[in-house]
Amino acid sequence: TVPSPPSYHKLLVPHHPITAAHRDDPTPSTSASHPSPLATFHTRMAPLGQSGATPGASNSPTPPSHHSGSSVGLVLFGAGLVSKALLQSLVEETSCCLLYVVEDWPEEVQRAFGAEVPAGTRVLRQQDAAVALGDPRVSGAIICSPPDEAPEMIRDALRAGKGVFCQGLPSVDRQAAEACFDEADRCGRPLVCGFYKRFDPALQFLYEKVRDSRALGRIHRISTISSLYPAASLSLLKASGGIFYNAAVHDIDIISLLLGESVPDTIFSLGHAFCADTGCLRDVDTVAISMKFPSGAIVTLDVSQHCTRSCDQRLEVHGSQGTLRVDNQNPLGITEHGTSVSICPQTQAERYRDAHRELFRHFLRTLKGQEPPMVTREQFLWTIQVAAAAEQSWRKGSAVDLRSGAADPAGVKAEVV
Repeated sequence: TVPSPPSYHKLLVPHHPITAAHRDDPTPSTSASHPSPLATFHTRMAPLGQSGATPGASNSPTPPSHHSGSSVGLVLFGAGLVSKALLQSLVEETSCCLLYVVEDWPEEVQRAFGAEVPAGTRVLRQQDAAVALGDPRVSGAIICSPPDEAPEMIRDALRAGKGVFCQGLPSVDRQAAEACFDEADRCGRPLVCGFYKRFDPALQFLYEKVRDSRALGRIHRISTISSLYPAASLSLLKASGGIFYNAAVHDIDIISLLLGESVPDTIFSLGHAFCADTGCLRDVDTVAISMKFPSGAIVTLDVSQHCTRSCDQRLEVHGSQGTLRVDNQNPLGITEHGTSVSICPQTQAERYRDAHRELFRHFLRTLKGQEPPMVTREQFLWTIQVAAAAEQSWRKGSAVDLRSGAADPAGVKAEVV
């Protein structure tokens, strides 16, 4: 069974907190497409839930040395689902080297990497994955495979002594996910989950004000809008488990951290498939999720696949002493109302480019033993439990009471698939 809900602050820090370091406190930029004087801010600021920067991790650029002894060797599984943001991080990060890509379909490799894979990278079929996992130059495995295929790959990589970065979710099934974390514990290797929004500079800044400084007093309400652009493909939605596990789960994770509460008392969801193809998957493309937490805080999540010109990513926190809002931003600082052509279109990958980059760097630091994985086993299990309850509420058309522990994540997912 899932462990009893923890007290408000237990899971907001790693099991082994990193020594706090001096940090500046500028207003962060959410633009990832143009450099700014604050471009290095996110590398100095600790990810959400961590109280300080890692002293041993250097953020200074180093000359490319992909074949040097200090370069971290990596293998990537599932090129067909690898995100553009992750690929860009792989290309830009000079302290690592992609040695292998494991993918059965050559066209997927070509789609991901273009005309040719990076020099020095070998492409293998899944049946030959042991070659990559047996290579002592490989320190880490990047798993981009769907949640129903990922657990076996994760366990194989851990048993081979490799640290693992899961681009999506290790699994949407509680028991399968627990088995992955158990294997990581047994093997003494890190398992890093892809909750990328934790690493966004703007959300980190908001977290410090809300949780560390208590600038808003007691939190009354939080509302988020997360409209994706471009919309996730049907194949990705099907592979990832649908909108609740592909999109909503990331907002659920952020809400839990901002409130310091893992699970709401009550959750209610409404959704609709405006795209007929999405309906054929027994999924929705637009969903509104309402939650009430033990502290009394009321949360609304608005998640949609429909954003025609630019992604829409906003978050508001209302407290007893004021309100803070993360709004859509662009490099020019221009706000548009009713224009026929988007002035500064921004994709989801561009909006969270800094977040993906810092998440990837966090993975590299865990491989070097400089810090523990930011997402703990307990945090992950609670997050997928809430996502499962939100999906159950939508399918049944009624609220789900989580106070009784009735919405066991494994049971919920088995029931609705």
